[in-house]
Amino acid sequence: MPDSAVVRTQRLTRYFGCHAVVRDLDFVVPRGSVVGLLGLNGAGKTTTIRMLLGFLDPTRGTCEVLGTDSRHLTPQTRCRIGHTVEGHFLYPWMRVRECERFGRETHRSWDGSLFERSVRRFGLDAEAKVSWLSRGQRAGVSLASTLAADPELLILDDPALGLDPVSRRALNETIVEFSESGDRTVLLSSHLLDDVERVADRVALMVDGRMLVDTALDEFRGRVAAWVIDGDEDPTREHSMPGLVHCRSLGNRWHVTVADADEKTRQAIEQWNVNAESVEVSFEDAVLAYLSRSRVGHSFYTGAAS
Repeated sequence: MPDSAVVRTQRLTRYFGCHAVVRDLDFVVPRGSVVGLLGLNGAGKTTTIRMLLGFLDPTRGTCEVLGTDSRHLTPQTRCRIGHTVEGHFLYPWMRVRECERFGRETHRSWDGSLFERSVRRFGLDAEAKVSWLSRGQRAGVSLASTLAADPELLILDDPALGLDPVSRRALNETIVEFSESGDRTVLLSSHLLDDVERVADRVALMVDGRMLVDTALDEFRGRVAAWVIDGDEDPTREHSMPGLVHCRSLGNRWHVTVADADEKTRQAIEQWNVNAESVEVSFEDAVLAYLSRSRVGHSFYTGAAS
């Protein structure tokens, strides 16, 4: 595994019964990056994370984390990985300060001052019991405990789900500060696209267990274009469109999203003999275009990290 790759999967596949939840996944997380792992519910994101962490064996294929096969992660390697899950499990009878002591006594490496700074960022009282805390406050304690162990790789599975805006901002700021040194890496699974856009520099988009997009976030935005077209009928049914991602109805207009638009794309639209207006595509627009046509096996980019 090259030094720049913290996570690598090759043809990673997982079946549950006859159903393939993850299929032939080729995926790289470069060192020092913040990667947003995106997809609808059931796309295979959590199953992929569980295989990366060695909690679930692949049906076939391989995955490596920090240079080690995930099926054989040693305690020494696990100490270099931080992981938080939706729900942020903590012992309800503990006070916040006792969570810090518990972490200090159970981790080989521990930064108590980092724990305290992270807890303050979420506005927490060290004497408060976990059972008294809101979901956002529990997220703050969970993230503080994970970061204080000084991991090289931070894997977050929907950490902001249900958080209020202030807690979400605190979470995003903490992720940015954690990764800014360039030698620590974050894999962030989330449905909150605006948060991903704020903190991530790469995007990995899963649809039906397959990786359709794996590229730099700015490149992803730059390679998707869109037009709004007048008409009562879907123009793509009767006419071909190179690089078509998705076409959706907006009243009596159609929003057509295309990957890697070029002169052939523009010529195709001109041949339709319709009123077409080019429109700006946001990051959210581009992601949702792919997710909206998730039953069609199309991809404009499945290359490895560059």
